[in-house]
Amino acid sequence: MAQKIATGIDVGTYQVKVVIAERSDDPKQPPRILGTGYAESRGLRHGYTVSVAEASRGIRAALAQASNAARVKVKSAYIGVGGEGLDEAFSRGETVVERGDSEITERDMQKALATSERALSPSVVQNRKILHRIPLRWSVDGTRVLGKNPVGMKGARLAVEALFITAPVRHVDDLVEAVEGAGVEVEDIVASPLAASFVTLSKMQKRVGCVLANIGSETLSIAVFEDETPISIKVFPMGSSNIGGDIALGLKIPLEEAEQLKMGAVLGAPYSRRKLDDIVARRITAMFKLVEGHLKKIGKDELLPAGIILTGGGAGVTTMADIVQAVVQLPARTASLATGDAGRMQLRDGSWAVAYGLTIWGLQPHGELEPREPGSVREALGGTFGGFWKVIKKFLP
Repeated sequence: MAQKIATGIDVGTYQVKVVIAERSDDPKQPPRILGTGYAESRGLRHGYTVSVAEASRGIRAALAQASNAARVKVKSAYIGVGGEGLDEAFSRGETVVERGDSEITERDMQKALATSERALSPSVVQNRKILHRIPLRWSVDGTRVLGKNPVGMKGARLAVEALFITAPVRHVDDLVEAVEGAGVEVEDIVASPLAASFVTLSKMQKRVGCVLANIGSETLSIAVFEDETPISIKVFPMGSSNIGGDIALGLKIPLEEAEQLKMGAVLGAPYSRRKLDDIVARRITAMFKLVEGHLKKIGKDELLPAGIILTGGGAGVTTMADIVQAVVQLPARTASLATGDAGRMQLRDGSWAVAYGLTIWGLQPHGELEPREPGSVREALGGTFGGFWKVIKKFLP
């Protein structure tokens, strides 16, 4: 029987965020948040754990806050993995259909995907853990399958092109050790950009094509979607802290004041607004030129109608969406979690998307991840569930 309550832990470079959520009795509604907690993140840099003991302390503090609010003792949790080490690899695999009547089964799909994994270059998987195996395209006897699932079709050979999302083994092990050091068992590990997509993207956006850009303190991660499936994930080593640093240096002011100006605060000192805007624009342009370059590399520049959806703690930087739209030549907007039902569920902003998304992942029964329509919450959150999870959860490591 599927669990009723799930906990998501998002361990960022500067903050640990925890969300405890309960499955709704109404299948059309998303999980109901019971409690949230956050604490200063310790022992991390660029998303990597540099001190397990320090990281555990921050996690323990955030868990205690969420647990007290929810009045629930947390025994297990789902954790998000991000950071610069998160990467992607693509491979192709093929298998002979087993049944004598040539009808394709789920077993054939599993065999083809396993073959594609074995075909990965040793350098791609050395010292790395595969977090997700995502089938992108199926073909039967050389003809592409129109649709996500070839089960029931007939043919002699089944082939798959697949996306593999990987992370450094050491980083994953350290993060698991830090969470377990806080007294919580790790149920599952999910790539942070995918966890955030449950909360910030609608089924329509994923179907027509979009980019989810999560702007953290020290990294910018993107997940590219098309046909309701993630087709690429990339992490760049720049984040909102770089913007604050540029402001501090450019205006020769303390970093604390620079961080306030970055988020649109109006301070008493006579700073040049034009100079401030120029400093911010230069850094954001540099960040999203990297995104533009990646989209060109995968052949999706200016070809994603739903544009770029900005989330994460850095998404609130003033003029961010306008600058991003000018750089990437795609519509850009900031995902908002602060209104309507989302506000009542204590989600203050997009920086909570990963933690809440992890609970959504945890509360979906295996093989039952059909898209849902959570009513007014869908409008507030921008949509949640993606149909492709019905497929990829069957292929989880």
